[in-house]
Amino acid sequence: MFRNLSLFVKQFILSLPASKALTLNWNFGSMLGMILVVQLLTGLYMSCYYSNDAELAFDSVQYIMYEVKMGWLARSLHFNNANFFFVFMFLHFFKGLFFQSYRLKGVWVLGMLMFVLTMLAAFTGYVLVWAQMSFWAGVVITSLLSVVPIWGHQIVVWVWGAYIMASTTLKFFFVVHFLIPWVILVLVGGHLLLLHETGSTSVIYCHGGVDKEFFGPYYWVKDMLNVFVWLLFFMFVFLFPFKLSDPEMFIEANPMVSPVHIVPEWYFLFAYAILRAIPNKILGVVALIMSVGIWFVFVLFNNFVSPMVRFHKFLVSFFLFNGIVLSWLGHCMVEDPFIFGSMFCTFMYFFLIFLIGVNSWLWKFLFVSVKSYVF
Repeated sequence: MFRNLSLFVKQFILSLPASKALTLNWNFGSMLGMILVVQLLTGLYMSCYYSNDAELAFDSVQYIMYEVKMGWLARSLHFNNANFFFVFMFLHFFKGLFFQSYRLKGVWVLGMLMFVLTMLAAFTGYVLVWAQMSFWAGVVITSLLSVVPIWGHQIVVWVWGAYIMASTTLKFFFVVHFLIPWVILVLVGGHLLLLHETGSTSVIYCHGGVDKEFFGPYYWVKDMLNVFVWLLFFMFVFLFPFKLSDPEMFIEANPMVSPVHIVPEWYFLFAYAILRAIPNKILGVVALIMSVGIWFVFVLFNNFVSPMVRFHKFLVSFFLFNGIVLSWLGHCMVEDPFIFGSMFCTFMYFFLIFLIGVNSWLWKFLFVSVKSYVF
């Protein structure tokens, strides 16, 4: 048994064939794994002291900060880790998009599924603070379920557990937020197994055995860069623990008074801007879902790399720039010229995805057809 286990570990992290052309961009995945472990440990620690009752939730967060031993550190790490998790998740996603990693079907599907679950975990955890901004953001987002035909209102009431967001809603969100990270941990294992079965993409787009090298110890040294990133992260946590937080998050939730300007966390702003850009509520919700769900369609592409690879990288770079602008617009007030800007960037968001898909499929199809005709 121990021999089989040691053999598995050896094949998994030592003798695993890896491309010689993996740059530091391939460190994002290992950083995500490290952050996930810290999130699980700090979240488990805080769950021992958190009260999922609407009357006590906000005070229990303050109790963790001021009374629980090292509670301030656990919460600061957990809160900032959530932000850095999305930073590296977006970097990991765009790295895969630049190098067309969606050809690895199982790896891509599990990765996108983890992205969706992470968004759900982040949203439910955001509401658990039970502050003004998190409470009303929860009301806005859960109310979107009312667009479901026939049963929309019943679904909202079921999620709330009442006719308003109350203690029953908080208990439901707490259970969801607690369980999802463990599901993500299982999916990470499947993600790695499938990745090690197919091999990673690389900057030279080579997938042959000649390009391979043992994962250890060469890539262990490369992954040591994560240690320096962690040092910078801890400096940020100690010097600016709440720099990324909204001032409204320090005010207890008041169901009778809403904030003047309701905005989600920065990593949801691109989707929030898309939702606000479309006047029709149903179409806005559909566009919101498609802003993430459309990436699952890319698993249908079978090509290794597009012949128009430089054009592909240009499209992805333009898409990244458009996403940043869209996120900035999501934080702006709902007034002109920000409304028109959101509409234009929303159109460009889906149009660029369409162009990326066409470039990945059509040019490969034409290239194969011409090659077959010539030879």
